[in-house]
Amino acid sequence: MTSRQISIGLLWHSDRSGNLGVGALTVGNIALARAVAAELGLTPRFVILGFGDSGTPYIDDADVSFVALGAKSIPSFIAQVGRLDCVLDIGAGDSFTDMYPIKRFAWIVLSKVATIARGVPLVFSPQTIGPFGGGSAVKRALGAVAGWTMCRARAVVVRDDRSLDAVRALAPTVTSVYSVDVAFALPWTPAVAAPAERPRIGINVSGLLWRGGYTGRGEFNLGYDYKELMTRMIETLLAADDCTVELITHVNGYASSPDNDGSVADELAARYPALVRVPDFTSPSAAKSHISGLDALVAARMHASIAAFSSGVPVVPVSYSRKFEGLFGSLGYTRVVPFTGMATDDALAFILAALADRTTVKTEVAKGLTRVAARLDAYREVLRALFSARPRA
Repeated sequence: MTSRQISIGLLWHSDRSGNLGVGALTVGNIALARAVAAELGLTPRFVILGFGDSGTPYIDDADVSFVALGAKSIPSFIAQVGRLDCVLDIGAGDSFTDMYPIKRFAWIVLSKVATIARGVPLVFSPQTIGPFGGGSAVKRALGAVAGWTMCRARAVVVRDDRSLDAVRALAPTVTSVYSVDVAFALPWTPAVAAPAERPRIGINVSGLLWRGGYTGRGEFNLGYDYKELMTRMIETLLAADDCTVELITHVNGYASSPDNDGSVADELAARYPALVRVPDFTSPSAAKSHISGLDALVAARMHASIAAFSSGVPVVPVSYSRKFEGLFGSLGYTRVVPFTGMATDDALAFILAALADRTTVKTEVAKGLTRVAARLDAYREVLRALFSARPRA
């Protein structure tokens, strides 16, 4: 018997983004959706709808295509959405918030409204929702728009408990589901490590935080001085001379943007020749495979942290927003430098203590991983319900 086809839109995903975190979300979400479709006897066709990044695609599956979004492509986007059976909108992981520029939020909302207007079933894939509704009238208005939009979705799936609270406050009538980041489903190949005389410690330095955010004025309001923290940590580890320190990048390809890890890694490698500058990765899975061979990782990119955590590597995420504390806290994992409430000296001591006690931290990671499977099952149930509906003619 020939299986039915189902066309699935992947909104605000990317198969070529220099931000490998967005790529990890895309590859992981496709893997989950493909498995559920096969279980239901459906043959999926995926259409990725996202910003027109210029990088080399790292997904070459015949059933996956890419459509770039931009100001000139709104009519074609509306037409494309109308040909889909459903849309999975991941919001680039954390863009459904008042934390970023309003222009970015407007794009995110407009695409959802267009999907709803065409009558296409819309599901928010696991992501961070909020914060919304700060003290200003503008932020309260953004929260109201967010609530209106979510109420018209089939389901809103979140990856942490703080986001769940935000959904219930803003859109109490929508079906809200507590899951986990889909990057935990990212395929990878375990690293075959050659015998090493010294532990390998990876450090992912965020270009965005190193440069003070998008504005250069530190708009994330961190409790610690990120540049000082990273510099002192590197110097401390190199002075101890008892481990190999590797620089791991997870966002590349944006030469003119502050959101670029590669140029900072190059700068640090030139300043400290003892550092090992790991070449930029060609795909999210390649990054995770390499990270799986480390003895520990300190990372300010959340999906670099997830790559370590999901492959059983001791990791210290360095937070710049509540998405870190929400996600890892929901797994019972507390080895996270919070974005507020910890000064630079305390943050440095916190990181060094975790690196010195890697055996204990590895056990804590393994314990946290036991919660992931059930959380992913909750999202699979949403996909089953969505895909089980008769595909549109």
